[in-house]
Amino acid sequence: MKVFFHKNFDKQFSKLRANEKKKVQERLQLFLENPFNPILENHPLKGKYTDYRSINITGDLRAIYKFLSDNEAIFVAVDTHSNLYS
Repeated sequence: MKVFFHKNFDKQFSKLRANEKKKVQERLQLFLENPFNPILENHPLKGKYTDYRSINITGDLRAIYKFLSDNEAIFVAVDTHSNLYS
């Protein structure tokens, strides 16, 4: 799996606390091994994020991405549930 990061993702990631950044990196490693690992709770989104999917990073932190092809994905956002879906 090849992963790309949108500039918006990079900007949001840079604002996270150190422990949150570490958790994001751990979950992205899991994603690279198996995007549908049950730990990630990978699920499709609706509304303004139609065609995108979300994985859980922590209890409240989510990462939003989109498959570009069978073996490529782009992560576009990482933030709290309330900030992403309000």
